[in-house]
Amino acid sequence: MPELPEVETVMRGLQARLEGRRIVRVEVRRPDLRWPLPPGLARRLTGAKILGFRRRAKYILMRLGGGDSVLLHLGMSGRVLIEPAGSNQPHPAHEHIMLETHDGWRVGFVDPRRFGSVDLLRTDAEDAHRLLAGLGPEPLGPEFSAATLAAALAGKRTPIKAALLDQRIVAGLGNIYVCEALFRARVSPLRPAATITRAEAGRLVREIKATLTEAIAAGGSSLRDYVQTDGELGYFQHAFKVYGREGEACERCKTGACIKRIVQSGRSTFYCPRTQL
Repeated sequence: MPELPEVETVMRGLQARLEGRRIVRVEVRRPDLRWPLPPGLARRLTGAKILGFRRRAKYILMRLGGGDSVLLHLGMSGRVLIEPAGSNQPHPAHEHIMLETHDGWRVGFVDPRRFGSVDLLRTDAEDAHRLLAGLGPEPLGPEFSAATLAAALAGKRTPIKAALLDQRIVAGLGNIYVCEALFRARVSPLRPAATITRAEAGRLVREIKATLTEAIAAGGSSLRDYVQTDGELGYFQHAFKVYGREGEACERCKTGACIKRIVQSGRSTFYCPRTQL
């Protein structure tokens, strides 16, 4: 599933091509994805001016003139591709929604597994939407700090890995980047969340922010379906320190098969038990 850096990269690609443009044509090729699409979606988008974009957790919000926002979630396999209109190329397989702008850009939402979602809501009620209400702070925002993380973890017996994946504690983190940040912070994924000290919370916040920032700069991580809006791959997978590297030596140990893989809550966790305590 695309995680925060991938969603941020897609949002920036959309923003660069679509902000200030007007939608002149929309095709909706099926009535639903994960959930039913809004009634009359094509009609309601046609003619609208795109004012700007916002990312909240793993969701993209496209704000339109007239006070509406389109909410987009990529799901497990969703991709957004932007190309010049009028190329006469057949639309990609599993392209369920397509729109064109007045100045000749074509945007397609491709989702083979149909776990993605699209909704239409009022811009002034974005944070009250059922998918956004209750989310925790943005990990790249100033509201995510050592103090707020330490307070959120206090009294929690769940492992720190699971706690950081809890969207109510911090919004948008996924499995890959939690594994990477825990390694950088030298914190074991098995530690009960309540045992994380204020100093360790500070290290975690710092490394979470650094990991996400570096991943965004690299265009995200392409492991399966994810590509950027221009079709290019992300490159952060080449910088993984532990994720997907079971049986290899970590950069701190240098020798030996120190990186281990375990399963926590049905998800793979990669870590170095020698240096993550």
